[in-house]
Amino acid sequence: QREFTQKKTFTSWINSILAKHTPPSVISDLYTDIQQGHLLLDLLEVLSGQHLPREKGFNTFQCRSNIENALTFLKSRSLKLINIHVTDIIEGKPSIVLGLIWTIIFHFHIEELARTLACTYNQPSLDCSSAVDSSPKASQSAKKSAKIKERWKLSATKALLLWAKEQCSLHGSVNVTDFKSSWRSGVPFLAIIQTLRPGLVDLEKAKARSNKENLKEAFRIAELELNIPRLLEPEDVDVMNPDEKSIMTYVAQFLQYSRDLHESEEDMQEKVGEAMSWLAAQEKKLAKLLIDTENETYYQKCKEMMSFMEAFNQEKKPFLPVLSSKRSEAELGEGQQQMREEWDKLISQINEWKVKLDQMLPSPLDSIEAWLQEVEHLQAEDLPDLQDPFKAMFVFREIIVMFKGLMDSFDSHLETLQSFKNEDEKNMPLVLPEKLEEMKRRL
Repeated sequence: QREFTQKKTFTSWINSILAKHTPPSVISDLYTDIQQGHLLLDLLEVLSGQHLPREKGFNTFQCRSNIENALTFLKSRSLKLINIHVTDIIEGKPSIVLGLIWTIIFHFHIEELARTLACTYNQPSLDCSSAVDSSPKASQSAKKSAKIKERWKLSATKALLLWAKEQCSLHGSVNVTDFKSSWRSGVPFLAIIQTLRPGLVDLEKAKARSNKENLKEAFRIAELELNIPRLLEPEDVDVMNPDEKSIMTYVAQFLQYSRDLHESEEDMQEKVGEAMSWLAAQEKKLAKLLIDTENETYYQKCKEMMSFMEAFNQEKKPFLPVLSSKRSEAELGEGQQQMREEWDKLISQINEWKVKLDQMLPSPLDSIEAWLQEVEHLQAEDLPDLQDPFKAMFVFREIIVMFKGLMDSFDSHLETLQSFKNEDEKNMPLVLPEKLEEMKRRL
């Protein structure tokens, strides 16, 4: 029963996120649809605001590669994926798939939201550091940072529960002590709705109704009035031991609504202003770097680029919520539109710089890079949507001929790359080892 409830809840939650993807996608059966890796990458792209590498096809190798890319990304976020392996996901093992999705929900949905509450409820959070203190206590505090990281998961759960308690406590005897049987009556859900949007529910009437009636009413109002996706059904909650993870996932959506409700336009304007200042500073930094490295060797240019990108990727994190907003152009204010234009402009400049560096690769790597890009471009191209089957077959054959022609050079390029001696006459490296490894991986 628990596994069934989690599958249903997690599927609904994923679909509410995938609806924001471009283009939108949907999961029908969690255990089978996740096996290709595409929907998993779609989900992580929406949640992180980042574009993740992927294989476009659906054969076994490409599906495995996509799942590996997803797990690698999660590990890069310091998520512990205990006993979660690519093979188990490809096989659609229920316990593993549910464990993976819960890890994602907890990190991107619950933990991120709970961080905003950490200071309020004095929970250990790495983001809630007080003023700098040089006393012995401060160094002692620094030593505890590792333990704080370990405790944060528990603290995120506690912070969410304390928030829910606070919302319910405004309405007399409504009390929650856990994410299980406390919610069975449906009244806590109604109490939270009443706190967030006074006047939408009648808590006096709720006392006379059955659990199922209250749950049905709460889920209906939340969906219609608060635009909170209906992740649960009354029969999922009105049981002896409801599933904790499913209820936490649903309750966290109310916290999300609360946070969005209180984020004023002034706050948004301030964030946009800070992002604009940062973007301007990055543009100047990039322009200066291009001038300073103009006469440097290819190797040195690449080192500088890598250093710039490492700092850039680290510094952009606080601005990602505003930079990666999924709002359409029509929904954006003037300042936000300008910020999006500046962001696109900066990314375009960085990409141009990368292209120029690829063109400057020493021979014979330059020709291998050009060949790789041509093959990747051909692989990434969508086939035209042709009604005429004969015309479609002709176009498809043309593509096959082009691909076969390119693949004639595969063996020689592979051999050249593997035997490439990465040093000049002064025994200095010609190319960053990371670049060589990247090219080998792509081959």
